This record gives sequence, structure tokens and C-alpha cells, in this order.
Amino acid sequence: MQRIRLRYTKRGRLRFTSHRDFQRAFERALRRAEVPMAYSAGFTPHPKVSYANAAPTGTGSEAEFLEIALTEARDPETLRVLLDESLPDGLDITDAVEARTSGLADRLTASVWELRLDGVTFEDAEKAVSAFLAADTVEVQRKTKNGIRTFDARSAVADLVADRPQARPQADRPLDNACAILRLVVRHVTPAVRPDDVLSGLRAVADLAPPVPAAVTRLAQGLFDEESGTVTDPLAPDREVVTAAPPTAAATASATAPGAGSA
Repeated sequence: MQRIRLRYTKRGRLRFTSHRDFQRAFERALRRAEVPMAYSAGFTPHPKVSYANAAPTGTGSEAEFLEIALTEARDPETLRVLLDESLPDGLDITDAVEARTSGLADRLTASVWELRLDGVTFEDAEKAVSAFLAADTVEVQRKTKNGIRTFDARSAVADLVADRPQARPQADRPLDNACAILRLVVRHVTPAVRPDDVLSGLRAVADLAPPVPAAVTRLAQGLFDEESGTVTDPLAPDREVVTAAPPTAAATASATAPGAGSA
């Protein structure tokens, strides 16, 4: 059995698709691309697909990850192209690598988010960020299936900065003067702290309330490096194993065959 890890996006209007909607679209793409999927056992077999830490409905993402199991070996890049062509625009497969290591989910310990605040000036956003970071704790409330839950949104935030907007190809809204961008790095903790929780915290400590809902996009997701404060690529270890792997027997035989390398 071969395992392939994929990175995919949720862009534009497709950010409003739920995780279940994406699952259905992806399974249809697997059938269209004729991927030799491995299936679970039991009365209702399902293709072996493992989803890791999906973004909330309504948020865009450049860094979603999943893993599939195949019954026949396939080239990861060829498979990526076939699946990308079988999905609607906005749900794009941007990277693929053969799984050579374990624990993909364990390497997703933090996310980098971009929060676009229309109707908020950069100066107001900067003041609110300073107040949030200066606080020891910022208690917020979230409605759950078990009722209202209160928790600290500050401890999970590794970094939060305000910036002025810059045009990006996948931007969902046109730029205007009254707009601020927040760049947020948040650790994956329990209970999970989401971008909307940080926005609630900014409202609590600085009365920052954007007049329209924030446009939220996950830019990266991976292992958090405490020393540099960066989030690393979770697929990098698999690529490193492939790069460091010894040449195959076929490649060795070709290189050592009589006349190999002669002009």
C-alpha cells in the first residue's frame, strides 16, 4: 500500500464549503481520476482518506492537508495534476508527496492566519494588537453544543501583528483605504483558539469591532519552531527522506552497465 500526502486550498467562494462538502467533492474527484484507492473493511467500505485539522467553514485556506492510501503505486505529481483537474476551481491540489514518515497530524501544531478587517484603519488595528499582546490573559466566550464556554485566547497566540493591505491574486474583496490586515500565528491547543476567538479578544481589550465580518485565510500550517517563531512545512520531512534515499536497483544497474556514460 502506498500513502500519498496532499496539500490543498479553499479559495474564493469555495471557502464557504463545509468539511463534509469537501469530502464529497474529493471522493468524486478520486473516482473521476481513476485513483486506485484502498478501501476500509466492513459492510460500508470507504476510501482510506485521512483529513488533518480542517479549517472552519467560511474561512479560506492555502494550507489544508490530507493523506490517501493506494493499492497501486503512482507518481505523486502525476496524481496531483489528475486530482486538481477533477476538482472545482478554488479547491486546488497544490502539493503532493509520498508519505515516508509517520505522524503528519502530529506535525500540525500551529497555523498562520491572515485576517482582513474592512472598515478598520491600520492605526486602530495596531493599537488593539498592542493591548491584546500586553494582556496576561484575554477571556472570551464561545457557544458550543454543551453551552457557553469561557477560555483564554491569549496564551495560544504566538504572534500577532497589524499590517497595511497588499493586493494578492486570490483576494476576495477589492482593496480600499479603510482596511487593516492582521497576521496571526496561533498554536493548536485544547480548547482550540480560532481566529474569531482572537477577534473577540480584540473587541474585549480594545473595543475593536469591524463593521463587516473579517475575511480570514489560513496561509500556513505545520510544526511551530519555538526559536524562530515560524511555522514549518509539514511535508518537508517526507521530501527529505526521498532526497536522501539511495538510488534504486534499476538506476544502479543502468549507471554501471557497460558503456554507461560514454559519449
